Amino acid sequence: MPSNLELVRSRGPMRERLIVALDVNDLGEVRSWVRRLAPEIGMFKVGKQLFTHAGPQAVRLVQELGGEVFLDLKFHDIPNTVAKAAVEATRLGVRMFNVHASGSLDMMRTTVKEVRRVCLQEKRRKPIMLAVTVLTSLNQDDLKRVGVDGKMTDQVVRLALLTQEAGMDGVVASPHEVADIRSACGPRFVIVTPGIRPRESGKDDQQRVMTPQDAVQVGVDYIVVGRPILEAKDPVAVARSIVSEMERGSRSYA
Repeated sequence: MPSNLELVRSRGPMRERLIVALDVNDLGEVRSWVRRLAPEIGMFKVGKQLFTHAGPQAVRLVQELGGEVFLDLKFHDIPNTVAKAAVEATRLGVRMFNVHASGSLDMMRTTVKEVRRVCLQEKRRKPIMLAVTVLTSLNQDDLKRVGVDGKMTDQVVRLALLTQEAGMDGVVASPHEVADIRSACGPRFVIVTPGIRPRESGKDDQQRVMTPQDAVQVGVDYIVVGRPILEAKDPVAVARSIVSEMERGSRSYA
Protein backbone atom coordinates (compact mmCIF):
# COMPACT_ATOMS: atom_id res chain seq x y z
CA MET A 1 0.00 0.00 0.00
CA PRO A 2 1.45 3.40 -0.95
CA SER A 3 2.01 5.84 1.87
CA ASN A 4 0.02 9.04 2.15
CA LEU A 5 3.09 10.98 1.10
CA GLU A 6 3.37 8.94 -2.11
CA LEU A 7 -0.30 9.56 -2.80
CA VAL A 8 0.24 13.28 -2.37
CA ARG A 9 3.15 13.37 -4.78
CA SER A 10 1.19 11.43 -7.41
CA ARG A 11 -0.88 14.62 -7.83
CA GLY A 12 -4.34 13.15 -8.17
CA PRO A 13 -7.57 15.12 -8.69
CA MET A 14 -7.27 18.70 -7.44
CA ARG A 15 -10.30 18.30 -5.18
CA GLU A 16 -8.23 15.87 -3.09
CA ARG A 17 -6.03 18.84 -2.16
CA LEU A 18 -8.85 20.94 -0.70
CA ILE A 19 -9.22 20.68 3.09
CA VAL A 20 -12.28 22.16 4.79
CA ALA A 21 -11.83 23.40 8.35
CA LEU A 22 -14.60 22.10 10.60
CA ASP A 23 -14.39 24.98 13.08
CA VAL A 24 -17.67 24.05 14.79
CA ASN A 25 -18.62 22.71 18.21
CA ASP A 26 -21.52 20.42 17.44
CA LEU A 27 -21.37 16.84 16.16
CA GLY A 28 -24.66 17.32 14.38
CA GLU A 29 -23.02 20.05 12.33
CA VAL A 30 -20.06 17.79 11.67
CA ARG A 31 -22.36 15.08 10.38
CA SER A 32 -24.18 17.52 8.10
CA TRP A 33 -21.01 19.07 6.69
CA VAL A 34 -19.29 15.78 6.00
CA ARG A 35 -22.33 14.36 4.23
CA ARG A 36 -22.56 17.46 2.04
CA LEU A 37 -18.91 18.03 1.28
CA ALA A 38 -17.14 14.66 1.37
CA PRO A 39 -17.78 14.03 -2.35
CA GLU A 40 -16.36 17.45 -3.21
CA ILE A 41 -13.12 17.68 -1.19
CA GLY A 42 -10.18 15.63 0.04
CA MET A 43 -10.13 16.13 3.79
CA PHE A 44 -11.68 17.76 6.85
CA LYS A 45 -9.62 19.64 9.40
CA VAL A 46 -10.46 18.89 13.02
CA GLY A 47 -8.93 21.61 15.17
CA LYS A 48 -8.79 22.65 18.80
CA GLN A 49 -12.38 23.88 19.08
CA LEU A 50 -14.04 20.72 17.79
CA PHE A 51 -11.55 18.34 19.40
CA THR A 52 -11.90 20.02 22.79
CA HIS A 53 -15.68 19.74 22.46
CA ALA A 54 -15.95 16.15 21.22
CA GLY A 55 -12.48 14.58 21.29
CA PRO A 56 -11.69 11.49 19.21
CA GLN A 57 -15.42 11.02 18.61
CA ALA A 58 -15.29 13.90 16.12
CA VAL A 59 -12.49 12.22 14.17
CA ARG A 60 -14.28 8.87 14.14
CA LEU A 61 -17.53 10.47 12.98
CA VAL A 62 -15.83 12.06 9.99
CA GLN A 63 -14.20 8.74 9.13
CA GLU A 64 -17.46 6.79 9.52
CA LEU A 65 -19.07 9.13 7.01
CA GLY A 66 -16.33 8.56 4.47
CA GLY A 67 -14.10 11.58 5.16
CA GLU A 68 -10.36 11.85 5.84
CA VAL A 69 -9.03 13.93 8.74
CA PHE A 70 -6.27 16.48 9.17
CA LEU A 71 -5.86 16.63 12.96
CA ASP A 72 -4.82 20.23 13.53
CA LEU A 73 -3.85 20.31 17.21
CA LYS A 74 -0.36 21.79 16.76
CA PHE A 75 1.30 19.66 19.44
CA HIS A 76 3.96 21.62 21.32
CA ASP A 77 5.46 20.16 24.49
CA ILE A 78 8.43 18.12 25.67
CA PRO A 79 9.52 15.44 23.15
CA ASN A 80 8.09 12.44 24.99
CA THR A 81 4.68 14.05 25.46
CA VAL A 82 4.37 15.15 21.82
CA ALA A 83 5.53 11.77 20.54
CA LYS A 84 2.92 9.96 22.63
CA ALA A 85 0.19 12.31 21.40
CA ALA A 86 1.33 11.74 17.81
CA VAL A 87 1.18 7.98 18.30
CA GLU A 88 -2.43 8.24 19.47
CA ALA A 89 -3.25 10.44 16.45
CA THR A 90 -1.75 7.71 14.28
CA ARG A 91 -3.87 5.08 15.98
CA LEU A 92 -6.93 7.23 15.31
CA GLY A 93 -6.17 6.80 11.63
CA VAL A 94 -5.88 10.48 10.74
CA ARG A 95 -4.43 11.24 7.34
CA MET A 96 -2.24 14.05 8.66
CA PHE A 97 -1.42 15.83 11.91
CA ASN A 98 0.84 18.68 12.96
CA VAL A 99 3.21 19.88 15.65
CA HIS A 100 4.90 23.24 16.20
CA ALA A 101 8.33 23.37 14.56
CA SER A 102 9.48 25.71 17.32
CA GLY A 103 9.14 22.79 19.74
CA SER A 104 12.70 21.78 18.80
CA LEU A 105 14.53 19.38 16.53
CA ASP A 106 14.55 16.73 19.27
CA MET A 107 10.79 16.97 19.73
CA MET A 108 10.17 16.41 16.02
CA ARG A 109 12.76 13.65 15.67
CA THR A 110 11.31 11.76 18.61
CA THR A 111 7.84 12.11 17.13
CA VAL A 112 8.94 10.78 13.74
CA LYS A 113 10.75 7.85 15.33
CA GLU A 114 7.80 6.81 17.51
CA VAL A 115 5.20 7.17 14.76
CA ARG A 116 7.30 5.07 12.38
CA ARG A 117 7.81 2.45 15.08
CA VAL A 118 4.09 2.13 15.80
CA CYS A 119 3.18 2.02 12.11
CA LEU A 120 5.66 -0.81 11.56
CA GLN A 121 4.76 -2.81 14.67
CA GLU A 122 0.99 -2.37 14.38
CA LYS A 123 0.81 -2.30 10.56
CA ARG A 124 -0.84 1.11 10.48
CA ARG A 125 -0.96 3.69 7.72
CA LYS A 126 1.65 6.37 8.30
CA PRO A 127 0.09 9.82 8.52
CA ILE A 128 1.61 12.85 6.86
CA MET A 129 3.55 14.55 9.65
CA LEU A 130 3.69 18.33 9.44
CA ALA A 131 5.18 21.13 11.49
CA VAL A 132 3.75 24.64 11.78
CA THR A 133 6.27 27.35 10.89
CA VAL A 134 4.71 30.77 11.56
CA LEU A 135 0.95 31.15 11.98
CA THR A 136 -0.75 32.95 9.09
CA SER A 137 -2.47 35.25 11.59
CA LEU A 138 0.92 36.78 12.50
CA ASN A 139 2.73 39.63 10.79
CA GLN A 140 6.23 41.05 11.09
CA ASP A 141 5.36 43.22 14.09
CA ASP A 142 3.92 40.20 15.91
CA LEU A 143 7.17 38.30 15.43
CA LYS A 144 9.20 41.20 16.75
CA ARG A 145 7.05 41.38 19.88
CA VAL A 146 7.85 37.75 20.71
CA GLY A 147 11.59 38.23 20.19
CA VAL A 148 12.10 37.28 16.54
CA ASP A 149 13.98 40.17 14.97
CA GLY A 150 14.66 38.68 11.54
CA LYS A 151 12.45 38.74 8.47
CA MET A 152 9.30 36.62 8.37
CA THR A 153 10.57 34.60 5.42
CA ASP A 154 13.89 33.87 7.12
CA GLN A 155 12.11 32.53 10.19
CA VAL A 156 9.77 30.36 8.13
CA VAL A 157 12.60 28.87 6.07
CA ARG A 158 14.71 28.27 9.19
CA LEU A 159 11.85 26.28 10.76
CA ALA A 160 11.11 24.44 7.51
CA LEU A 161 14.71 23.28 7.26
CA LEU A 162 14.61 22.16 10.89
CA THR A 163 11.43 20.21 10.12
CA GLN A 164 13.06 18.52 7.15
CA GLU A 165 16.17 17.67 9.17
CA ALA A 166 13.94 15.99 11.76
CA GLY A 167 12.41 13.71 9.11
CA MET A 168 8.95 15.23 9.08
CA ASP A 169 7.05 15.18 5.78
CA GLY A 170 6.41 18.90 5.44
CA VAL A 171 5.13 22.11 6.94
CA VAL A 172 2.11 24.31 7.42
CA ALA A 173 2.98 27.77 6.15
CA SER A 174 1.61 30.86 4.47
CA PRO A 175 1.48 30.64 0.67
CA HIS A 176 3.63 33.75 0.55
CA GLU A 177 6.62 31.77 1.81
CA VAL A 178 6.13 28.73 -0.44
CA ALA A 179 8.68 29.71 -3.09
CA ASP A 180 11.39 30.16 -0.46
CA ILE A 181 10.47 26.88 1.24
CA ARG A 182 10.59 25.04 -2.08
CA SER A 183 13.99 26.53 -2.87
CA ALA A 184 15.35 25.47 0.52
CA CYS A 185 13.64 22.10 0.98
CA GLY A 186 13.02 20.78 -2.54
CA PRO A 187 9.98 19.68 -4.56
CA ARG A 188 9.03 16.61 -2.52
CA PHE A 189 8.51 18.53 0.72
CA VAL A 190 4.77 18.76 1.50
CA ILE A 191 3.36 22.25 2.03
CA VAL A 192 -0.10 22.82 3.49
CA THR A 193 -1.43 26.36 3.57
CA PRO A 194 -4.21 28.00 5.53
CA GLY A 195 -4.91 31.66 4.85
CA ILE A 196 -6.55 30.80 1.53
CA ARG A 197 -9.41 33.00 0.43
CA PRO A 198 -11.37 32.98 -2.84
CA ARG A 199 -11.09 36.29 -4.69
CA GLU A 200 -14.46 37.53 -3.47
CA SER A 201 -13.83 36.71 0.22
CA GLY A 202 -12.47 38.90 3.02
CA LYS A 203 -9.30 38.18 5.03
CA ASP A 204 -11.10 37.57 8.38
CA ASP A 205 -8.33 37.30 11.02
CA GLN A 206 -5.67 36.08 8.58
CA GLN A 207 -2.80 38.40 7.63
CA ARG A 208 -0.86 36.63 4.86
CA VAL A 209 -3.56 35.36 2.49
CA MET A 210 -3.71 34.24 -1.14
CA THR A 211 -6.30 32.97 -3.60
CA PRO A 212 -6.58 29.23 -4.36
CA GLN A 213 -5.36 29.73 -7.93
CA ASP A 214 -2.33 31.73 -6.89
CA ALA A 215 -1.51 29.29 -4.08
CA VAL A 216 -1.39 26.33 -6.43
CA GLN A 217 0.64 28.32 -8.94
CA VAL A 218 3.39 28.88 -6.37
CA GLY A 219 3.49 25.15 -5.56
CA VAL A 220 1.22 24.49 -2.58
CA ASP A 221 0.20 20.85 -2.07
CA TYR A 222 -2.92 21.33 0.05
CA ILE A 223 -5.02 24.38 0.86
CA VAL A 224 -7.21 24.83 3.94
CA VAL A 225 -10.45 26.81 3.68
CA GLY A 226 -12.99 27.35 6.45
CA ARG A 227 -15.36 30.29 6.72
CA PRO A 228 -15.61 31.09 3.00
CA ILE A 229 -17.22 27.66 2.57
CA LEU A 230 -19.01 27.14 5.89
CA GLU A 231 -20.59 30.61 5.83
CA ALA A 232 -21.60 30.54 2.17
CA LYS A 233 -25.21 30.43 1.01
CA ASP A 234 -24.26 27.50 -1.23
CA PRO A 235 -21.22 25.77 0.34
CA VAL A 236 -21.06 23.03 -2.30
CA ALA A 237 -20.95 25.59 -5.09
CA VAL A 238 -18.19 27.52 -3.33
CA ALA A 239 -16.16 24.33 -2.78
CA ARG A 240 -16.50 23.48 -6.46
CA SER A 241 -15.50 27.01 -7.42
CA ILE A 242 -12.38 26.77 -5.25
CA VAL A 243 -11.44 23.46 -6.86
CA SER A 244 -11.88 25.09 -10.28
CA GLU A 245 -9.57 27.92 -9.19
CA MET A 246 -7.02 25.37 -8.04
CA GLU A 247 -7.23 23.56 -11.37
CA ARG A 248 -6.57 26.81 -13.23
CA GLY A 249 -3.55 27.34 -11.02
CA SER A 250 -2.28 23.81 -11.66
CA ARG A 251 -2.15 24.44 -15.38
CA SER A 252 0.43 27.13 -14.68
CA TYR A 253 2.37 25.17 -12.04
CA ALA A 254 5.91 24.42 -13.09
